[in-house]
Amino acid sequence: MTVDRSRCNGLGVCEAFAPDVFEVDDNGDLVLLTEQLTDAQLEGVDQAIAACPTEALSRA
Repeated sequence: MTVDRSRCNGLGVCEAFAPDVFEVDDNGDLVLLTEQLTDAQLEGVDQAIAACPTEALSRA
């Protein structure tokens, strides 16, 4: 999982799709809650990647 911090603006769309993977902290910064994705998390992560308005996320 990769986050392009220069593109991420902390809207929290990713957090809505995968709250066990993404969290926007009180400063508006995206925090990855895990580095290792389970099979159960992949669908939410893929939805978050597709929905990210700034295209800041990838599975690379």
